[in-house]
Amino acid sequence: MFGKATCFGTQIKLNPELEEKNNISQEILETIERYLKNAMDANELASFKIEMEKNAILQQQVEETKILISGVKRAAKKNKLDEFHKNLSKRNTLNEQDESIFKFNFRTLSIAASILILVGGFWFFNRTPQNEKLFNQYFEPDRGLATTMSATDKYNFEDAMVDYKNSKYDLAIKKWEVLLKNKQENDTLNYFLGSAQLANKNEIKAIPYFTKVIENKESIFLNEAYYYLGLANLKANKINEAILNFKQNNSPKSEKIISELRN
Repeated sequence: MFGKATCFGTQIKLNPELEEKNNISQEILETIERYLKNAMDANELASFKIEMEKNAILQQQVEETKILISGVKRAAKKNKLDEFHKNLSKRNTLNEQDESIFKFNFRTLSIAASILILVGGFWFFNRTPQNEKLFNQYFEPDRGLATTMSATDKYNFEDAMVDYKNSKYDLAIKKWEVLLKNKQENDTLNYFLGSAQLANKNEIKAIPYFTKVIENKESIFLNEAYYYLGLANLKANKINEAILNFKQNNSPKSEKIISELRN
């Protein structure tokens, strides 16, 4: 990262390509490690602090190394985790002997970053939550109804259905919302508005529409509404509500989702 630094009274020049790629030389890294471990003698420590005061890039490298060692370095790349997993079969744990012979170099630095990320919880926060995985696994948009596009009072509804089937969910929603103003209790409009919102990744907006449908126990969409309401609640991380919805749907898919959620 910096062109040159003084370590043990020797001026070290870094390769410009390494500088550009934000790498640290082995010798400088070991010096920083001794500094962070309080392993320098008084003279070396005094010289190192003087060098840091006038070298902003060295200061930055010290901070980055400190962050890495403490396990909260956010800039670690995914391929470091991959490398860790490849080496995991050969080295499952770091015992005392490993620690005594552990030397910082570019390869072990990557493995260390991976271990720290894994232990520190970065993998947990970056992974896909179980409920989202289940949603992606089991969600398929409702296929919609057949359309004739005849010159009847159903034309506007069917026009929106064509948009829905062509995945133009925003357009279908706008058209159906106009129709819903005069037919608030219409289960068909509520069901497909919920379906369009859910397919459009608006699970929160989908929930009220499906809820309206299941209030009508005579609706022909009742069973499907319970299933999609369950998926909407699942995506919204409302697990208890989702399980209740899936129980009402009582299909094999719903039973599998409930089983996954309880494991």
